[in-house]
Amino acid sequence: MGGTSSERDVSLASGLRIAAALRSNGHEVVSVDTVRGAISVAAEQSMLAGGIMRTLPPDRAELARLGAETLPAAVGELRGSGHTDVVFLAMHGGQGEDGTLQALLDLTNLPYTGSGHLASALAMDKDLSKRLFRDAGVQTPDWVMVRAGDGSDWHSEAFAADAVARLGLPLIVKPSKEGSTVGLTLVKSANAIAAAVGEAFRHDDEVMLERFIAGRELTVGILGDRALPVGEIIPKHELYDYECKYTPGMAVELFPADISDADRILVQSAALAAFRVLKLSGYARIDFRMAKNGEFHCLEANTLPGMTSLSLIPQAAAADGISFPDLCERIVTLALRAHATADPA
Repeated sequence: MGGTSSERDVSLASGLRIAAALRSNGHEVVSVDTVRGAISVAAEQSMLAGGIMRTLPPDRAELARLGAETLPAAVGELRGSGHTDVVFLAMHGGQGEDGTLQALLDLTNLPYTGSGHLASALAMDKDLSKRLFRDAGVQTPDWVMVRAGDGSDWHSEAFAADAVARLGLPLIVKPSKEGSTVGLTLVKSANAIAAAVGEAFRHDDEVMLERFIAGRELTVGILGDRALPVGEIIPKHELYDYECKYTPGMAVELFPADISDADRILVQSAALAAFRVLKLSGYARIDFRMAKNGEFHCLEANTLPGMTSLSLIPQAAAADGISFPDLCERIVTLALRAHATADPA
């Protein structure tokens, strides 16, 4: 848990809750912050009492330096302990979700929860994900990419005019490889595009401009090989942003969503198709917008979705009669099963 991404705080909140749930099922659990090492149970309790708070300054360069120094050491410590049965990943964003940590764990032959390194990398890259969605027949909003150093004059009026002509207004500007709406802006005028792209570049070296789909926000959790009940999110803000996701009372989350059986089957089928084309495994959350004409547009796949008390996958599981400790148990079982299949020895 933890790590060095902009979602560090959410990761810690997820990880601490998972640790408590697994202990309630009788497991021996050691919590490891990949930046600061093992966390004592007393420290866990103190952190839980404090809620989701910034535990490191959001300085990207410093976080990258810390990650480069500490992530391999944290994985080496797990391997060297000699009694790790499975690693439960509660990482969000950055090297914890982009396949880097998964690749390191693959080298140690330690079982871990969630998707493998290739699938994690594909899902984290929103541009590649959307290309694969379309290949699988899953509808996704039109988009334009801007990459640092590619010569794009994204400050110019001509760039903004072209983006508006292709995507319309309002449009979404976001980092290509971030989550929890970090660095995301809903742009309503052409003259605001440059500032939004600049903000997104603070979090990533690739920025996506995406057509905004007006309508309902839906999400589908996948557990194993089946879709969980569809959820609808009704945020207090115009978008389901960081504050709405992690502040009690800032969003209404309905599980199951009030949609027809036909629509439920359609969006669950699209979620499973997205899950499979990205080669995901274990569990994930697939997010959609339901346009006013009833069409579903896939926005992204989250390979290590939040597991906090306000997060969506636990709510979807609860709507399916699965308690949070049981959800964590099933995720562990899926990880062990996948590891045994990949390495029968």
